Amino acid sequence: MVQDQERAQHEAQQKADQKAEYWRWTESRWTNPDLDWKDGQVISAGIDVGSVSTQAVVMVDGALYCFASMRTGSDSPESANHALKWALEGTGLSRDQLHATVGTGYGRVNVAFADKTITEIACHARGANFIFGSSVRTLLDMGGQDCKVIHCDEQGKVLAFLMNDRCAAGTGRGMEVFADMLGVHINDVGKLSLQVEEDPPPVSSTCVVFAKSEAAGLLRSGWPKEKVLAAYCLAMAHRVVTLLQRIGVEKEFAITGGIAKNAGVVNRIATEICVEPLQTEMDTQIAGALGGALFAKDLYEQQLKA
Repeated sequence: MVQDQERAQHEAQQKADQKAEYWRWTESRWTNPDLDWKDGQVISAGIDVGSVSTQAVVMVDGALYCFASMRTGSDSPESANHALKWALEGTGLSRDQLHATVGTGYGRVNVAFADKTITEIACHARGANFIFGSSVRTLLDMGGQDCKVIHCDEQGKVLAFLMNDRCAAGTGRGMEVFADMLGVHINDVGKLSLQVEEDPPPVSSTCVVFAKSEAAGLLRSGWPKEKVLAAYCLAMAHRVVTLLQRIGVEKEFAITGGIAKNAGVVNRIATEICVEPLQTEMDTQIAGALGGALFAKDLYEQQLKA
């Protein structure tokens, strides 16, 4: 009888695990309670359509008014529409009332209602300048399918950059794969990876497919989940540090993108480069869209002067 109960509980847990979407990070939206868009002279928007996530940011006279961050679907134009609609929800502001909109990111050409498209490199640098301040000189953006290291000046203008987009390992998509594989919610991966007495050797493969296979072997050999995650987060950190070393790290150093929320990766990067990244209470995933909104403001003001 006891064995039957245990078997039934185990089967129920397996079914629950199969239904759970461990990869699905928490979507979010926010509206500034201290701003009234009706009092603004310039209302600008930035839409960052990435391979994994889409962000919409609206600014009023250069101040952050509202934003939404959500999963990118299979249809980039619809992802842009949905994100902006969600950002504007409950504000009384409509898309037609925006003075200018800039599209950026992997799917920027699909933001049909944008007045202009600008590369994510430029937008992330400008957005990081707003989030972290004018002292930022080196920016690491860890996105869904690539990693970018950007050097910028005190105005957020790009001086140099390097990008690694050859594989999903070391990116948000790679982390989603591991979260699903191990049955750990992606929001908890970084924290759990730090619950080891000492870091194990990193997984050796730089390809997410082979890294996943290697991790499965480690689990079969008796490694607990936190140790496997530590090995993968350390491998991600190593890969990013190699990119950082190629271009050099200048203080001040900041990290944007979804992986910036993963303490397991961020802490290990900081340890390897001996530089603590700047901290912020703002959502690091909105940097690209935020930069787009700032460029949109500039675009509208230039049109007024013409």
